Amino acid sequence: MKKIIEKIIEGILACSGFVTSLTIVLIVLFLFSEALGLFSSKVIEEGYVLALNKGNTVNVLTPDQIKDVFDEEITNWKDLGGKDEPIKVFRLEDITRYYTEEQLGAAYENAGACITELVERTPGIVAFVPEQFIVHSDEVRLVKDNTISVKDVFAGAEWFPTATPSPLFGFLPLITGTLWVSLFAILFALPFGLAVAVYMSEVANLKVRNFLKPIIELLSGIPSVVYGFFGLIVIVPLLQQTFDLPVGESGLAGSIVLAIMALPTIVTVTEDAMRNCPRAMREASLALGASQWQTIYKVVIPYSISGITSGVVLGIGRAVGETMAVLMVTGNAAVIPTSILEPLRTIPATIAAELGEAPAGGAHYQALFLLGVVLFFISLLINFTVEAVSHRKR
Repeated sequence: MKKIIEKIIEGILACSGFVTSLTIVLIVLFLFSEALGLFSSKVIEEGYVLALNKGNTVNVLTPDQIKDVFDEEITNWKDLGGKDEPIKVFRLEDITRYYTEEQLGAAYENAGACITELVERTPGIVAFVPEQFIVHSDEVRLVKDNTISVKDVFAGAEWFPTATPSPLFGFLPLITGTLWVSLFAILFALPFGLAVAVYMSEVANLKVRNFLKPIIELLSGIPSVVYGFFGLIVIVPLLQQTFDLPVGESGLAGSIVLAIMALPTIVTVTEDAMRNCPRAMREASLALGASQWQTIYKVVIPYSISGITSGVVLGIGRAVGETMAVLMVTGNAAVIPTSILEPLRTIPATIAAELGEAPAGGAHYQALFLLGVVLFFISLLINFTVEAVSHRKR
C-alpha cells in the first residue's frame, strides 16, 4: 500500500512539473508570436498612403524622415534627395482650404477626385490621405510603403507609437532607461546591503539578528505601489529641492526607490552566504593573529563571494523587472538619458502604461509584446548569470 501511495505521489509531481513546463513554453511561444508580427507591419498607418506629385523623384522615406516632414523640421525636398523645391504638407482635414463644399459634394463624394487633382497640379506636395481617395493612381506617385525593419526598432532613438502618418517604435530610449536606472539602483544598494549583511552575520549578537532579519525580509512583501507613493511624496520633492530641478521625477528618484526595494534581497542572500562560511576558517584566521575585521574581509567575504554576487544579480533582476514604483517616480519621458537627473522611461513602465490603450493586433500592440520579449531576454541573461555564479564555487 505504501509503495502504491508513493507511486501516486510521484505521478502527481511529475504531472505537475510537465504541466508547469508546458504552460511556460506556451506563454513564451505566445509572446514571440505576437511580437514578431511587428516586422510585417507597414511603416505608414494602415489604410493610408503618402501621395506625391508625379514630378517628384523621391521614392522612399524612413519613419524618422516622415515625422520630420510632417513636423515641418524638413522643409525642402533636396534634404531628402529630391529636387530643390519646398515641401507642402497636406492632410485630409486641410481639404476645405482648397475646395468649397459644393465642389466636394454634399457627402464628400467628390473628395477623392479633388485630392488627386490637387496632388497632380501641386509640385512639392506630400498628401497623407486614405488610400481610397486616390482615384487615379497613375496620375500621382505613392511613396513606397516598406515594412518596419529591425534597425528602425532596435536602433531607433524615438518612441512615438501614436505619431501620424508613421508611428515610431524606437526601443533605444526604453532599453537605455531601464539599464540606466537599474545600474544606479545597484550602485546605491550594494554598499548598504553588504554593510547590513556583514553586521548581521559577523557583528550583531543573536538577539539583534533575530530581531532584524524578519524586519528586513518583511520589506520584500511590501507592495511596489507603496514604495512608489513613498518615492513620489518624499524622494521626488527632496531631489527637486536639493538639485534645483524643474521636476523631481527623474532617473535618480527611480534608482533610489529601486535600491530600497532591492536591499532585502541583497541583504538576505548575502547574509546567508556569509553564515555558511565554516567556523574553522574564522577560528584559523583569528588564531593566526588577524583581527575580527581582517577576518571578515580577508576570509569570510572571499569565501562567500559567489553568494554575494548572486544576491547582487538577483537584486538587479528585481530592479529590471519593477513596474509600478518606477512608473510613478521617473517622469516617463521616452528619451535617451544623458544624466541620471533627467526624466526617463523603462520597458516595464511602458508596457504597463500603454498596453491598455493599444488596439489589439495593431503595430503598437505588437511593439509592446516585442518589448516584453526584450525584457524576457534581459531577465533570462540575469538568471543564467546567477546560475553560473552560484555554481562557480560549489
